[in-house]
Amino acid sequence: MERDLRLRRERDVRVARARGRSVTHGPYVLRYLRNPASPDANRYTVVAGKKVGGSVQRNRLKRVTREALRALHPRLATGFDCVIILRGTVEELPSSAAAFELLTVVFQRAGMLPQAAPAGEPGS
Repeated sequence: MERDLRLRRERDVRVARARGRSVTHGPYVLRYLRNPASPDANRYTVVAGKKVGGSVQRNRLKRVTREALRALHPRLATGFDCVIILRGTVEELPSSAAAFELLTVVFQRAGMLPQAAPAGEPGS
């Protein structure tokens, strides 16, 4: 992920987790907080606790999640700090194809990604 899109400072991550709004879907929890200092960009971090699996599994799942996030980023509303938390066991967590779909739903529920028009509706 590009350097300017990363939420790097531990303090910023703690603030987003403590004060941010929360949306959950499947193995993902999104904690997001409006960032008035940066209204034209989002910053992201992906967090996975030790309950998710060993370090190899955690790092793989974080890479998969960041790749899906990289594809979604241009379509998202801007001005947010986002902490994406992986939870559950390794067996419950997504493959690379499923990660994109799950993150799409999470960001739609958060109101950061427009809903897709149902089939047959104008504009679809």
